[in-house]
Amino acid sequence: MESVQAIKQRFGIIGNDPKLNRAIEKAIQVAATDISVLVTGESGVGKESIPKIIHQLSHRKHGKYIAVNCGAIPEGTIDSELFGHEKGAFTGATQTRSGYFEVADGGTIFLDEVGELPLTTQVRLLRVLENGEFIKVGSSKVQKTNVRIVAATNVNMFEAIKKEKFREDLYYRLSTIEINLPALRERKEDIHILFRKFASDFALKYKMPTVKLTDDAIALLLKYRWNGNIRQLRNVAEQISVLEHNRTINAATLQNYLPNTGSTLPAVVNSSKSESDFSSEREILYKVLFDMKSDLNDLKKLTMELMKSGSVSDVQKDNEHLIQKIYGNDTDDDFENAVEDLEVLSIPEHSEVNEPVSTEVEDKYHFAEEIEEEETLSLQDKELELIKKSLERHNGKRKLAAAELGISERTLYRKIKQYDL
Repeated sequence: MESVQAIKQRFGIIGNDPKLNRAIEKAIQVAATDISVLVTGESGVGKESIPKIIHQLSHRKHGKYIAVNCGAIPEGTIDSELFGHEKGAFTGATQTRSGYFEVADGGTIFLDEVGELPLTTQVRLLRVLENGEFIKVGSSKVQKTNVRIVAATNVNMFEAIKKEKFREDLYYRLSTIEINLPALRERKEDIHILFRKFASDFALKYKMPTVKLTDDAIALLLKYRWNGNIRQLRNVAEQISVLEHNRTINAATLQNYLPNTGSTLPAVVNSSKSESDFSSEREILYKVLFDMKSDLNDLKKLTMELMKSGSVSDVQKDNEHLIQKIYGNDTDDDFENAVEDLEVLSIPEHSEVNEPVSTEVEDKYHFAEEIEEEETLSLQDKELELIKKSLERHNGKRKLAAAELGISERTLYRKIKQYDL
């Protein structure tokens, strides 16, 4: 078995980070088997090196090695690319074509960006992993293949599974062995070594002197986040090698080639909420129900006053604030129209004292189902919770809290007494 250093020299891998060395060790150990491997890591960390190591150290090294970028193939043609198709299977299929799994029989297939595969293709791939069988597009004949699958992704697979964008059973089939490559920002000691290697390569390629960094430029290089990882570092080294006449690069010059991604320092996040900010849709729904319940109780009160007095003008005068709350502006017309439309009262305004008043009112809505009001414990609890939160947000100021909850300050005071707040 070759050593880690020998493998790094053979495949041109630069760096001495312990996490990188561990990833290469796992690749060496698993190469002799046919176990499926999933390589994970951010974009640009060099995931394509691991399947090459696995293939070259395996008994399949004399077979074909095919690298497929799953994210670059359109969804409509990826099944045909991977599994092949029969003549006439779809428009443009003028002849039978062999897919990658048929061509790479006895070898290794590297599926890069496997997290981008459509769900229908994932089902086909799962069958290949389970028993080595596949069917060409437009065919009914089952074919066998003997390939080693190494997959790679920069997607958080558990998030993709949670969002139902990736099959959980396929994930566990692919990740029998999982090899994670660290991000460049986690390999501080390797950053300058990699830059020097890239600078030397580009100096040779473009036939010009090698660029060198000053101490302050090296410090800036190490502090930078490198979201694009090794690929971004390589691009920066190439830009500087081509564009800069002065071959000694200081921090000010280097800064011009580093995109400003914002401060990497910890930031204080404002966790305070606005007056109308609620933590969840459920809380908003409870507030709506709370408002509806309050309005319903107010309407009941008005109806009872009307039934008792029989005078619209008296009730309107005595309950002006209540009507204002329910109907808002233009309360006079709205209230009178509401009374006329509902036709609730048929009680005369004046009646003789000795004359018995008939308490039987014609029921025009006898067909309607009578609904008994139910006070649910959960709604009361939520009402109490809303009142507490509103009071906390406004430091105990009942007027502001009442305005937020959409009730009068008097009603809020009664609720406070009721819940013993």
